[in-house]
This record gives sequence, C-alpha cells and structure tokens, in this order.
Amino acid sequence: MSPAPDIATLVIFDFPARRAGGEEQARALRALAEDIAAEPDLIWKIWTEDKAAGRSGGIYLFRNRAAAEAYHAKHAARLTAAGVTGIEAVYRTYNAELTAITRGPVSEI
Repeated sequence: MSPAPDIATLVIFDFPARRAGGEEQARALRALAEDIAAEPDLIWKIWTEDKAAGRSGGIYLFRNRAAAEAYHAKHAARLTAAGVTGIEAVYRTYNAELTAITRGPVSEI
C-alpha cells in the first residue's frame, strides 16, 4: 500500500561517486546545490558520501510523494546523462512522534 499523496516523503539516493575534486568540481556542485534548493516542494536535502566505498547520494525530504517522484525522475535522468550507473533510490515516510523525540529535522512540516 502506497502512502497518501499529501504525506511528506523522503527519497534516498545512493550511487557511485564521480568526483574528480578541484575548484571546477566545487563550482559545479555549488551550482547543483542551488538548483536542488529551488526544487518545488523540497524541504531539505542532506548530502551523503562514503569515500571509502566510492559512493555519494542524498536524503531529500519533500512535502509530498508526487514532488519526490518528480525529482527522482529528474535527478536519475541527470545522473544517467553524466554516465552514472548503479543508481539506487528508495522512498520512505517517517514517524513524526518518534522523530521529534530524537530531534529529527522535520519540525517545520
């Protein structure tokens, strides 16, 4: 059973990292962060890295499932166009009561 469409939804991306480093890469990632920040119904994103495993990704919280799905399609296409394969993405909702106890960053919803 899928969650109701108006429930805040997390989408969690994980994929092989393709980062060369340097100032050019830093500028490109800043531009990407600014583009992501303008995404409709995005509440926040946490950038994830596992340098030892060569993986990158993010945890995104959207106001609703439709926005999460739209971003998933956009970001997967962007990554694929950049030659990234092995993209994994999952959707989750969260338990607001327990998250509040453990200080999860969702109080603004």
